[in-house]
Amino acid sequence: MRVCKIGLCAAAVLLGLAGAWQARAQDYPNRPITLVIPFAPGGSTSIVGRVIADKMSQLLGQGIVVDNRPGAGGTVGTKLVAKSAPDGYTILLGYTGTLAIGPSLYKDAGYDPRKSFAPIGLIGNAPSVLAVHPSFPANSVAELIAYARANPGKVNFGSAGVGSVNHITGEYFARSAGITLVHIPYKGTGPALTDLLGGHIPMALAPIPAVHANVTAGLLRALAVTGKTRSGLLPDVPTISEAGLTGFEASLYYGLVAPAGTPHA
Repeated sequence: MRVCKIGLCAAAVLLGLAGAWQARAQDYPNRPITLVIPFAPGGSTSIVGRVIADKMSQLLGQGIVVDNRPGAGGTVGTKLVAKSAPDGYTILLGYTGTLAIGPSLYKDAGYDPRKSFAPIGLIGNAPSVLAVHPSFPANSVAELIAYARANPGKVNFGSAGVGSVNHITGEYFARSAGITLVHIPYKGTGPALTDLLGGHIPMALAPIPAVHANVTAGLLRALAVTGKTRSGLLPDVPTISEAGLTGFEASLYYGLVAPAGTPHA
């Protein structure tokens, strides 16, 4: 997966834009820029956002303030940026859930992804991992499916919130496997993983950077990854497609946007 190189990729993308930024109006930026991350701290969106904030700060010579604004699957913070002043001092870390799924899922998300934002650029993409608490009686995708079929409606899974990529991925997984899972929404990946680590929920779908350390430490068990190929961070963990659901794939994409009307320079 490209997650293992996300910091390097982000740096390369931003360095490639450095020449354009050097040609910007000389008075910008003259104060800190706020980068809104529409999820709670601790999840992959925050991990990616802080990498980007560090690189941007170095390139622009100005501080980048990270502002976590969780809620409603990321739409709360996204709507906040959509309605912010288009002056370049408030930008958003957007991703598949907030700029594609949310506006389709909610009757009125409070913004139009095509009209409410000025796109800045793509940062990267990443699959997720299906992780379970060590006490859960399944050591593989096949065993998970068998257990869920024997206990319909009794297996919960956590995600970063209603409408998040991993909520939809969980529903996609359940439908593909012919099982019933109960979704437990959180205000971000961080809170979901806290409950997973505590054994309050048996299973969660989360981006690989957010769970890698806990899987390596044996605090969580990774059953499969959701990408087309295995992850370099978890090379021994099969893809869901390899594990029996042929053709299954689900990844998320990250990018930066500003409020519509923000001057291009």
